[in-house]
Amino acid sequence: MSGKKIVVVFGATGVQGGSVVKSILADPRTAQEWKIRGVTRDPQSSRAKALTAKGVECVEGDVNSKESLRGALKGAYAVFAVTNYWEKEDSELETRQGKALADVAHECGVQHYIWSTLVNVNELTKGKFSGVFHFDSKAEVEKYIRTSLPGLPTTYFMPGFYMSNITGGMMSRNPQSPSHEYCLFLPVPDNTPIPLFDAEDDTGKFVKAILTHRASTLNKNIHAATAYYSAAQVVEEFKEVKVEEAAKGAKFVQVPAEAFKDSLKQAGMSARAQEEMLQNMQFMTDYGYFGKASLDESLAILDEKPTTWKEYVARAPAWSALK
Repeated sequence: MSGKKIVVVFGATGVQGGSVVKSILADPRTAQEWKIRGVTRDPQSSRAKALTAKGVECVEGDVNSKESLRGALKGAYAVFAVTNYWEKEDSELETRQGKALADVAHECGVQHYIWSTLVNVNELTKGKFSGVFHFDSKAEVEKYIRTSLPGLPTTYFMPGFYMSNITGGMMSRNPQSPSHEYCLFLPVPDNTPIPLFDAEDDTGKFVKAILTHRASTLNKNIHAATAYYSAAQVVEEFKEVKVEEAAKGAKFVQVPAEAFKDSLKQAGMSARAQEEMLQNMQFMTDYGYFGKASLDESLAILDEKPTTWKEYVARAPAWSALK
C-alpha cells in the first residue's frame, strides 16, 4: 500500500532488529500501517533475502557513513536504531556511530526515533564501576540526543538482561561434581535482581508497542524486561521445568571475581572484556540494571505478554535435549 508509513529497522537480520521486523509483520494492524525498510550490511545474504520475500525492503547501510545513512533514512517516518559495541569493542566508535545515526535522522525529519540504549553505569555508580563501556557508550548517545537534538522526537528503548546469556554458558553442568548437575555460576549474591528479557522474541513486542503508543512514550525510557528475577529464582524455575536428574540438582554458585573472569578467558574474551563483563554483573546488586527503575509503566504499553523465564527454559535450543 502506497499510504504506508516507512519504518527503518537497523540490524534487520540481527537479534533486536530481526525481532522488530517479525513483530510488525505478525500483527495485521502494524503490517497494514508500516512499510519496513531493513538496513543490513549485505542485502544479498540469505537472511536478507528471506526478509525480502516477506515484503521487507532490504537496503545496505553503513553506520560509519552519513551519506549511506541519508539514503537509508530517506522518507522514513520512524526509525529503530541499534549499534553493535562488541563488533570492535570500541566505545568511542559506538558513540560516534550513534550520534551520526541521530544527526541524520534529525536531518531527514524522522518523526519517531527509537534508540536502543542502556544506563550510564559510570555515572550511576559515581565511578565505582567505570568499565562497563557497552552501556556507557549508548548512554552517551542518549545524552547527546536529549541535549543537542531536542527537535528529534525520540523514545529510548532499554533492553534487559538477555535470557540467552544464561543458556549461553552462565548456567551449565558442573564438571567438578560427580553428578554433573546444572549450576548457575555468577559473581554476585543469589538475591541480585536481574531483569530478564527474551531479546529474540520480545524486542519486537516492546518496539511495536512504542510505535503504537508514540505520544505517551516520547522522551521516555522503556525498560524492556519480563520481570526482575533473583539468581535463586532463575535456578528454582529451571528445576520446575526440567525434571531430569541433572536438572533437579541444579543450584546457584556465587563464584569469586577472578574465577568468573577466568571462565570468560577460557571462552576467548580479552582481559578488558573480562573485566567489563564482571563489572556488568557486579553493579546490578547495589545499583540495579535499570538503576532500580520499575518495569510497570513499560509493561503496561504491551499488547502481547512478554516471555517468562519458564517459557524460555522450555523452548531454549541449548537445553532441548534436557527433559
